[in-house]
Amino acid sequence: MKPFRSSIHALLLGGLASLLPLQTVCAVQDTASLDRPVEDEVVYFMLPDRFANGDPANDTGGLTGGRLATGFEPRMKGFYHGGDLAGVIQKLDYIQGLGATAVWLGPIYKNKPVQGPPGEESAGYHGYWITDFTSVDPHFGDEEAMKAFVEAAHARGMKVYLDIITNHTADVILLRECHDPDYKGRDRPETGCPYRSLADYPYTTKGAPSGAGMNRGFMGDAPGFQTTDNFANLKRPDYAYTPYIPKGEEAAKAPAWLNDPIYYHNRGETTWTGESSKYGDFSGLDDLFTEHPRVVEGFIDIYKDWITKYRIDGFRIDTAKHVNAAFWKEFIAAMLIHAEAERIPDFYIFGEVYDPDPVGLAPYTRTDRYPAVLDFAFQSAVTDVIAHGAPTERLNRLFFADALYEGGEDAAGRLPVFVGNHDMGRFSTFVRNARPDADEDEIAARVLLGHAMAFFLRGVPVIYYGDEQGFVGDGGDQDAREDMFPSRVAIYNDNDLLATDATTAEDNFDTDHPFYRAISGMAEIYREHAPLRRGRQIVRHYETAPATPEDGGLFAVSRLGAGGGEHLVAFNVADQSRRAYVSVDARSSTWTSVHGACASRSAAAGSVFVDVPALGYVICKSNPWSSER
Repeated sequence: MKPFRSSIHALLLGGLASLLPLQTVCAVQDTASLDRPVEDEVVYFMLPDRFANGDPANDTGGLTGGRLATGFEPRMKGFYHGGDLAGVIQKLDYIQGLGATAVWLGPIYKNKPVQGPPGEESAGYHGYWITDFTSVDPHFGDEEAMKAFVEAAHARGMKVYLDIITNHTADVILLRECHDPDYKGRDRPETGCPYRSLADYPYTTKGAPSGAGMNRGFMGDAPGFQTTDNFANLKRPDYAYTPYIPKGEEAAKAPAWLNDPIYYHNRGETTWTGESSKYGDFSGLDDLFTEHPRVVEGFIDIYKDWITKYRIDGFRIDTAKHVNAAFWKEFIAAMLIHAEAERIPDFYIFGEVYDPDPVGLAPYTRTDRYPAVLDFAFQSAVTDVIAHGAPTERLNRLFFADALYEGGEDAAGRLPVFVGNHDMGRFSTFVRNARPDADEDEIAARVLLGHAMAFFLRGVPVIYYGDEQGFVGDGGDQDAREDMFPSRVAIYNDNDLLATDATTAEDNFDTDHPFYRAISGMAEIYREHAPLRRGRQIVRHYETAPATPEDGGLFAVSRLGAGGGEHLVAFNVADQSRRAYVSVDARSSTWTSVHGACASRSAAAGSVFVDVPALGYVICKSNPWSSER
């Protein structure tokens, strides 16, 4: 174990490492009930393939042959490594000991084992290349393993949020103009399948280029035409390209209706701009025609069945910004109604809208009717402030935009907040890359301060698996998806993890790791103090561009209690301690410490003195007072 050498770490971890024994922390949940608001959750997100291998017998998913047949190759970062649902069950003590109340499970549906052009193949270990939306991928277990996992989590009072996909399936459908060397029809691009737009290749013959759009009577997918009768006139899928299914894959997908190319856009590769972001394929993944009533109906049926069969507590929805709003309005309403009918309390739906700006996120809570979206704007602001040294006014601008969300500040309090993930990369990587000259103590302190912001500023905290073991990746995507069990991937095993001498070549479920203890301590504070979970947030102090090197690093908020009183949370992102007078409610006159050192009394009505250690934070609780003026 690498020692925490500097006073930075002593200050940051002070009061956390000496909290309740971990066995006690494991029992923090009310196992009698799952009926609690989403603001009370602490979410632990994992990709099951990379977490724990509880049953090596399913490593190849029941397939035979080499890695290109089975997808299993634990020495390569882009293939299955062996983690499964049995492993997750075995590690529930570890997850709950961290303070998590909910597990967000990466997609576990049956995937196409391997896809990609020759020499560039990789496996569906991540779960996003689905062929069968109705069954568990055999690499992870089976239906009984899934049921056992949910039941084991629920027995502990822990919820299960399932990652779901409706935007695309695995890459099965091909386009003759791009993929069939014997095709003798219209123009055949020499490379790739460039996107063909609605304007150039409309659905009807009127005004279309010769040979395109052979669907007389179909009037497109505008909102006024999104009816079953209109789509019944859509007879052929070759309005832009000529789709076909390779021999042997005609029945590759389930349910069976997914095998018909008419239910896909078939317009070629997205350019990630304009209409192509809704209608184009992502790296060849078959983009579903989500405007089609049959597709809407089909996915409602699929995911209602998952709720009924497994008693899932919520959905994280992948690629939300790449599906039309009309689909989401109908789908989300149907899921919420069905969950209520199944007596599942507080069913939590949050969408992935990969946008660092609240202006890009908030419309999905209004036009698309998402109850919540992953708060990429929070991630961006925290990274700017902690990793790149932006003044804390950056955080004030973030929270000023909370009014944009449907439901305003209350809705913003239900957004899942995080500092890194499986796509963009780990927060530790961002900090280390931004500060190449900083020593390990400073990097570790900044990383833990980011997690503290996720816990104690508004929103529902999400922990990315491995962060609690000091994982530091080489980048995003596959480079941020290391194994928790002993890894055989060389580019993972040479990573310099934080606060430990361990490597990913070893088992990394160390409950004595300083990060694990620090985060479990944050979760304990979060659980014990309701205003830190649900209290209205008021920004009390922020700083603009620093006038001197030690300035610009203080940020403070109050979280108001339902019965009166406030919790003052002050963060210091500077590498020197900071002292300041901070505005508070005039009725807050006395203070007790929740974390760190706090003044016992306000300096004057409406002002309290704070002394925040370098790269640390303090939480101070005021005397109760009536919330009525």
